[in-house]
Amino acid sequence: MATTLVDQSALGSQFDEKNVHNNVTKDTNEVTLNGVSHNGFTAPEINSFGHSFRAYDAESERQKGVEEFYRLQHINQTYDFVKKMRENYEKLNRAEMSIWECCELLNQVVDDSDPDLDEPQIQHLLQSAEAIRKDYPNEDWLHLTALIHDLGKILLLPQFGELPQWAVVGDTFPVGCAFDEANIHHKYFKENPDIKNPAYSTKDGIYTNGCGLENVMMSWGHDDYMYLVAKENGCTLPSAGLFIIRYHSFYPLHKEGAYSHLMNDEDRENLKWLHIFNKYDLYSKSKVLVDVEKVKPYYQSLIEKYFPAKLKW
Repeated sequence: MATTLVDQSALGSQFDEKNVHNNVTKDTNEVTLNGVSHNGFTAPEINSFGHSFRAYDAESERQKGVEEFYRLQHINQTYDFVKKMRENYEKLNRAEMSIWECCELLNQVVDDSDPDLDEPQIQHLLQSAEAIRKDYPNEDWLHLTALIHDLGKILLLPQFGELPQWAVVGDTFPVGCAFDEANIHHKYFKENPDIKNPAYSTKDGIYTNGCGLENVMMSWGHDDYMYLVAKENGCTLPSAGLFIIRYHSFYPLHKEGAYSHLMNDEDRENLKWLHIFNKYDLYSKSKVLVDVEKVKPYYQSLIEKYFPAKLKW
């Protein structure tokens, strides 16, 4: 699928893991965090195209393109491919720039796998961050996590390899074990070469029950790349922030509960924060654009707090 580029000009408190309660749920507007109920954000029922969010079966030309995207992704995301991509990109030898410079660079990208919005990615990042900032004003690490969670989509650009969309965006899933039916458009996995490998055909595959997601090879894309960049450049975001960056596209897990047998205790704690984040990531997408220059100073202050001035990419 062709990369879509748009020619536009560049548009609290410390985290304490011990205070996260077990009654955070993924499907309600109300969550309890640190003993306080938060229900300020109301999820809309339809996206900017007039369909339900993540309605992959809705009839439209964009939906047909989304399904073709997942056909290519499910065929080509193999264990060997992911291993090769990780070895290639862990070198971090393609660029040196600040987080905000990367945000502006991302303004060139539109995600073909997203059925809910066709605005430049910088707007989605700021819409998510501003919505979270309103409801969780003291959790500045979460505001910044929202701002940077999709920066790995620069992999679509020539300087970063100009990878095909199926190798950058879309829902993620483990490789090296059976493809769970919770995956969108699961039928296309039948053409994935890993299906024929007995070592990858069982529920656990090459992994063990409770091994922890950090030990699981995920399909390659912007999530894993941005996690790699953040970790290797000495980012000081809490583990929940890094978890959100790495697994926010892992919808089979945080929406359907698939692959939960691979999680450990730390994963389960961090998943509570991902459930909170996901509501804003998915439902804050809007045609109402954020005034970039107005909010820029605040987010630059957070970048300075949690990241070095320049990062290797």
